[in-house]
Amino acid sequence: MSNKDLLDNIKRLREMTGVGFKDCKLALDETKGDIDKSIEFLRKKGIAKASKKMSRTASEGLALVNENEGEISVIEINSETDFVAKNQDFVNFCKELSELNFISKADLNKLNDTKMSNGILVKDNLVNLIAKIGEKITIRRANFFDNKDGKNFAYVHSAIEKGIGKIIAIVKIEGLIKDNKNESIGSKLAMHIAASNPLAIDKDKIDKTIVDKELEIIKAEITNSGKPAEMAEKISKGKISKFLNDNSLLNQLWIMDPKKKVSDVLKENSSDKPLQILDFIRYKVGEGI
Repeated sequence: MSNKDLLDNIKRLREMTGVGFKDCKLALDETKGDIDKSIEFLRKKGIAKASKKMSRTASEGLALVNENEGEISVIEINSETDFVAKNQDFVNFCKELSELNFISKADLNKLNDTKMSNGILVKDNLVNLIAKIGEKITIRRANFFDNKDGKNFAYVHSAIEKGIGKIIAIVKIEGLIKDNKNESIGSKLAMHIAASNPLAIDKDKIDKTIVDKELEIIKAEITNSGKPAEMAEKISKGKISKFLNDNSLLNQLWIMDPKKKVSDVLKENSSDKPLQILDFIRYKVGEGI
């Protein structure tokens, strides 16, 4: 192979894979100039690189929402640094993934085995992107809200582009809005969820493990302060009651008017059929990692 042919093949291979000059030349040398075998060689090398990065923590990234005909999907893709989260290759990957996530109805197994616009599977494109960028990248979680039973509303906090941000909230409500008013109440509820981070719709739906742990912490704190046992019991009941109210959506103070609870706002905006919150989700990029 002439030097010109080699350089042309290296250029072509780089365009196809996004891999650096040196690795492309090595791949072509190893495969005697076969482009397809070189791609396979680089993919295998990319997988090796990616596996070494899996021990790192990917707590940055993006959350993306996709809406169509009343249905909404949301997905979180993580990177190690915010710098990579702004990388155009990463952003483009996330955008296409968001569209495919909607089609797969947030089934991550199905999503990973879906072909992207370049004809390569999502899971293989992910490996190639990790090899190219040099950071751990993970598809962390996804949810899908259909348009049955209720109506869906989404809110993206400080969106960097339409449907893309760091905090996304989605809420599904059922019922009729009073006097056919503007349905902005749904968007405001999603905004409230993004700001207030409830754990459940109502108090009795909060995970018992979380409640028990909080009660344990409260009791230990009171006991360590030197309060008598009978007083500690009374104080702990009051504190756990506040915890339940603060973390259940219906009992939270409405962010736009702290004199009201969310349940009050629902009643005020209800028509013949009362407004009810059927479901919600809140994504904050990297939370809990």
